[in-house]
Amino acid sequence: MSNDKTNVDTAPEEFDAATTGRREDTDSPLARLLTGRSNADIVGSSRRWLIVTAVVLGISLAALAVRGLNFSIEFTGGSSFVEEGATQTFTAAELEETLVEFGITDAIVQIVDDGTGAQISTPAISDIEGVDDLEVAAAIEEQTGGDVSVSTIGPRWGEAVTGQAIRGLIVFLLLVITYITFRFEWRMAVSAVVTLAHDVLVTIGLYALVGFTVSPSTVIAILTILGYSLYDTVVVFDRITEDASKLTSVSTVSYGEVANTALNQVLVRSVSTSITSVLPVASLLVIGANLLGAATLSDLALALFIGMTVGTYSSIIIAAPLLVWLKEKDPKFAELKERAAAGSA
Repeated sequence: MSNDKTNVDTAPEEFDAATTGRREDTDSPLARLLTGRSNADIVGSSRRWLIVTAVVLGISLAALAVRGLNFSIEFTGGSSFVEEGATQTFTAAELEETLVEFGITDAIVQIVDDGTGAQISTPAISDIEGVDDLEVAAAIEEQTGGDVSVSTIGPRWGEAVTGQAIRGLIVFLLLVITYITFRFEWRMAVSAVVTLAHDVLVTIGLYALVGFTVSPSTVIAILTILGYSLYDTVVVFDRITEDASKLTSVSTVSYGEVANTALNQVLVRSVSTSITSVLPVASLLVIGANLLGAATLSDLALALFIGMTVGTYSSIIIAAPLLVWLKEKDPKFAELKERAAAGSA
């Protein structure tokens, strides 16, 4: 007989109470969360969270199907105009009006350098009959009083970046499945991959819904998000595995109850880690990209901000409940679930 089995046989009530948190606690939910004694029924509320997740995924997929993604000129090809050292005041709307006079209606105009510069991305000017890059640049210079440089970008560069990103994503997922299967088990690998797919779909779905531009920086940020989300999920799985290792055939608690307690124990840690990770990204997005005019940071920071927030939610609300559902398909854990339900009836 193993040592664990001996401990459970001699003091099952003590083990169950310590493992499942079945004890009275008169503190407020916030006080329990901050002190690591939260007792939220996350696993028990999984059906409610499943509905919320299904609605969010449905909106994301509908946005992708109806609106599609707004790719930058690095993917579609086009012209880039960079205005520097402007001596006259101008607005983005005024520059857009100037471009419309040439038949350019879907340009992206960003004012930078405290209003003395601008970055303008347009579809390929050569596709517009009778319009020349230099002619457009001269019109912008006349309006701003600065110097405008022009560059043309072909779609192949973006295609190369996309191809490399997809290959990197496939390799990443294979490594994730292999690592988690050997470190934990295949059910956790399935749960982790489903969670990662959720994070990517929600992030790009929000981009489609709002119309944010997808640039190479966005692709890099999404790959970074996957690593962050996986880290949070592995921490949760590690705690569940540690607690669930004490379960035996005579235990009076279910795998779901043990997993729920483990989730509550790491909840404050996950929330704290997420806040300390998201705040610098939010500063980068709000102060760096918007207030200081570092517009090139916005694509990277925006995707990171959305992905980190979604990743924190999914590691708690999706990964663990999905794991419990898969585990309790096993007759061994199904029996524990029935015994725990009979005991609490």
